[in-house]
Amino acid sequence: MASVLVVDDEEDIRELVGIYIKNEGYQVYKAANGKDALDIIDNMSIDITILDVMMADMDGITLCMEIRKKSNIPIIMLSAKDQDMDKVIGLSAGADDYLAKPFNPVELIARVKAQLRRYKDFNNQKQSNILEYLDLTMNIDTHRVFLSSKEILLTPKEFAILELLWKNKGNVFSTEHIYDMLWSEEEAYDINNVIMVHIRNIRSKIETDLKNPKYIKTVWGVGYKFS
Repeated sequence: MASVLVVDDEEDIRELVGIYIKNEGYQVYKAANGKDALDIIDNMSIDITILDVMMADMDGITLCMEIRKKSNIPIIMLSAKDQDMDKVIGLSAGADDYLAKPFNPVELIARVKAQLRRYKDFNNQKQSNILEYLDLTMNIDTHRVFLSSKEILLTPKEFAILELLWKNKGNVFSTEHIYDMLWSEEEAYDINNVIMVHIRNIRSKIETDLKNPKYIKTVWGVGYKFS
């Protein structure tokens, strides 16, 4: 269930938007000012924010920029100003969408759903490039590996072997299969030795007990797998 934060200094607007949001099955949080909104974002899991531009203590543009310092959640701005330049300023501040008052609540809900869908798709794609298992984390995009938050430096070939085994977790790869997948040059003199050396080097960097590895395991007579 998505959580929606409604920020507006007009109680009637907060209540109206809240009713429509609840009717869609979403969790609703409400804030009458920027400070309360930031407190909610810091302490609750918020998926999308709907905020008014014209507020007394902290205007919506400033609030939007403050939210962007700590979160990439979708932001929909509501404003009585409907000039193109006002929209440009709002979007430039970090908003994802802009809706002029008075607005149709049905249209607002449609925009909320669209932003939540994009946000979910983005995060799913992002998470697919980050692998996590026990204390080990691999970021495919940045080519970085961390063990208990400490960065582990792998060579390109070591990284490629770990990525191959990890993405195919549970499947056993023979040394020949690993070599065929990751080496473009002609067949090495001793493929088994080449792969064994790389596996040994990876284990020395990520395993705390080489006799009982947690991550890369040997299937005797067959090959290697990521546990």
